[in-house]
Amino acid sequence: MTTVSRRPASETVPGPPAVDEAGGHPWAIVAQREIVVRLTNRAFLVSTLITLLFIAGFGAFSVWDSNRTTTYTVAVTGADGRQLVERAAASARQADDKVSIESTPVSDEPAARALVDDGTADSWLHQTGPGWTLTSADDADLALRTAVEAALRDTVLERNAAAAGTTVQALEQGTTLTTARFDGRAGSSGFVKGATFAFALLFFMAAMMFGQQIAASVVEEKQSRLVEILASAIPLRQLLAGKILGNSVIALGQVVLFAAVGLVAVSFTDASTLLPTLSTAVVWFVLFFAVGFFALACLYAVAGALASRTEDLQSTTAPMTMVLMVVYVASFGLTGKALEVASFVPIASVVSMPGRLLTGDAAWWEPVLAILVMAAFSAGTIVVSERIYRRSLLQTRGRVSWKQALSAPE
Repeated sequence: MTTVSRRPASETVPGPPAVDEAGGHPWAIVAQREIVVRLTNRAFLVSTLITLLFIAGFGAFSVWDSNRTTTYTVAVTGADGRQLVERAAASARQADDKVSIESTPVSDEPAARALVDDGTADSWLHQTGPGWTLTSADDADLALRTAVEAALRDTVLERNAAAAGTTVQALEQGTTLTTARFDGRAGSSGFVKGATFAFALLFFMAAMMFGQQIAASVVEEKQSRLVEILASAIPLRQLLAGKILGNSVIALGQVVLFAAVGLVAVSFTDASTLLPTLSTAVVWFVLFFAVGFFALACLYAVAGALASRTEDLQSTTAPMTMVLMVVYVASFGLTGKALEVASFVPIASVVSMPGRLLTGDAAWWEPVLAILVMAAFSAGTIVVSERIYRRSLLQTRGRVSWKQALSAPE
């Protein structure tokens, strides 16, 4: 015998989505409800705002850092030391116009130590026997050390060349080394690695956050028996479609927003020359994400349907979490042929193929083929997931396994 508790009239009892009498689509109503719930969730809005501020702040810091001039002050004794610093300053400006080197005269070692200790000077350049020594409170900065080494090398070469009756140019003839790629393109490996890591992190965060929300929503409705009311009002496949579409719209919108802010931030940095290539890769990333997220969303909905309570989600969502972790790690750990293969593997291609597009290693037809493979995988996943979802959602006697759900009657 079932006991029904009566609620006061003032309480609002959650009910099934209303289907208008004019023939409205239940999945559209469920999707709209999912979107409204997400957009009115304070935690979701705050996390989105914090992420946007982080992206914008990182872009602002990059702009500030790229325009910042680093000045080194070197204490010297005598005219020779001052000339070396002047030459080092010219060498540093040629390598990086944001690096400046200045000299300040000192009389002896105690005076130089005092300037270095109080931060007025960064190092003390002084002659020791046949050579020179750059003394600092700690290890000298690489930019300063490289510039002083270049200046000292050029000065000594000129002196030795004059003593030998020749020129520095004659001594250095044939020593120039240039680097090139077989495909003729300029290298930008650091930028490519950074962008690929950003793709991987963005995909991982969005898939995990929205996937877990879908699974939690499904199991909460199941645990509260609300799903039984919903099932009496609309077909379960319509309920699943609405949940998937609603969350996919929000997830895709958030990814597009983050990507747009990121592109704007890049446009103010020195990497702005790579913006056309990056924009193309971002568009493909959004397309791959949109197609791949449907499959992941269905799998997370199934994970929620297989669970009988919220505590079961850790085990039912474990396979998806493992896949996402593998994709995240492999996205910046694979190279060569392994990366090429991964760019055609569903889910992994969400990050791998845009990364290959950044390097210019993918032909025009490769992302098209990869997204078709992803679409076929997503379609198959949706069909299987929908069947498992319907067969396990109304089973409330403990956690349901994948095998039990597949063999359960309709």
